[in-house]
Amino acid sequence: MTFVVRAGGWLFRQRSWLPLPLVAALLLIPPPDNVSWAPVASLWIIGAIVVAIGEAIRLWAVHHIGAISRTRSDRLGPLVAAGPFAYVRNPLYLGNILLWTGFAIAARLLWLAPVIVVLLALEYHAIVRWEERLLAERIGEPYVNYVARVPRWVPSFGARTPRDAAITFSWRQTLFSERGTLIAIAAGFVLLWLKARF
Repeated sequence: MTFVVRAGGWLFRQRSWLPLPLVAALLLIPPPDNVSWAPVASLWIIGAIVVAIGEAIRLWAVHHIGAISRTRSDRLGPLVAAGPFAYVRNPLYLGNILLWTGFAIAARLLWLAPVIVVLLALEYHAIVRWEERLLAERIGEPYVNYVARVPRWVPSFGARTPRDAAITFSWRQTLFSERGTLIAIAAGFVLLWLKARF
C-alpha cells in the first residue's frame, strides 16, 4: 500500500473536522481593499451561483447513491454507475470543490479560491486512491470495467449507463440525506453576511 493510499484512508476517516481550517480562513481573513473592480454584491452573487452549482451536483449524486455517501467507515453500497456517476467517478468531491470555491468568492477572498482548489484536489485525490483500492478489492470486475469506462475527475459525456439501469432515491430521501450540507451552506452565508456587517 502506497503512502498516498494510506494517507487517503486517514483523510477519509477525518472528513468531519478537516474543513474547519477552511471555515476559519473564510471567516477570519479580511478581504483585501483592492477588490474595487468588482462590487461586493457581484462577488456575492457569483459566489452563490458557484455554491448552487456545486450543491446541485451533490444533490444529483446523492439522489443516485443515497445515504451511503455520508458514511465515515469503509462500508460499501452497490456500484453506482448512473446519474452523474455515468460521467465522472467522483461527482460529490467535485461538488464540494465548487462549494468551497464559491464561498471563497462570496467572501471576496479571490486569492483563496485557487488555494482551496489545490488543497482539496490533493486531499480528494488521496481519498479517491484509497476508495478505488477498496472498491476494486470488494466489487472486482464490475468496478474495474466501470473505471475503464468513466474518468476519475474530468467528466466524459460519451457512452452512458442505460436509464433503466439507474436506481434512484426519492427526492425526500435525497434532501434528508443532504440536510447537513444544506444547513451548512445556509449557515455559511449567514456567517459571511455577519462578517461583512461587522
